[in-house]
Amino acid sequence: MALLRERAEAGGVKLAGKGGLLAELTKRVLEAAFEGEMADHLGYDKHEAAGRDGGNSRNGYRAKTVTTDIGPVEIDVPRDRDGSFEPKIVRKRQRRLGGVEEMVCSLSAKGLTSGEISAHLAEVYGASVSK
Repeated sequence: MALLRERAEAGGVKLAGKGGLLAELTKRVLEAAFEGEMADHLGYDKHEAAGRDGGNSRNGYRAKTVTTDIGPVEIDVPRDRDGSFEPKIVRKRQRRLGGVEEMVCSLSAKGLTSGEISAHLAEVYGASVSK
C-alpha cells in the first residue's frame, strides 16, 4: 500500500476522493462483478452468439453514484431488456457501499491479482465475477 501511495504522490494523483486511484480501482472491480453477474443471469457472456434472438438480452447501462469511505464512485450498472436483472454486489436502490472498497484495497495491497480478487468476490457474494 505504501508503494501505491508513493507512486500516486509522485505522479500527482490522489488516492481517495473523486477521480482518485482507489475510486477508480473500486469502480473497475464493481463493474467487472456486474458483468459476471449479468452473464450468470442471462446464461451467456457479452458478445456471444448464444445471446442473439434468445429473448432477454443486455440493454445498455445506467449510471449510479455510490458513496464509499473513499468518496463518491460513479459506476455503470448493466441493464437487461426484461428488467429482471437484480445485481448482488450493489443492490438496486443501494447508495452506500460498506466494506467492499476496504476488501478490494486490502486484497490489492496484499498483491492479489485481479483474477484472485474476482474469485474472492465470487466466494463472498456468491456471484460469478469476470477477471
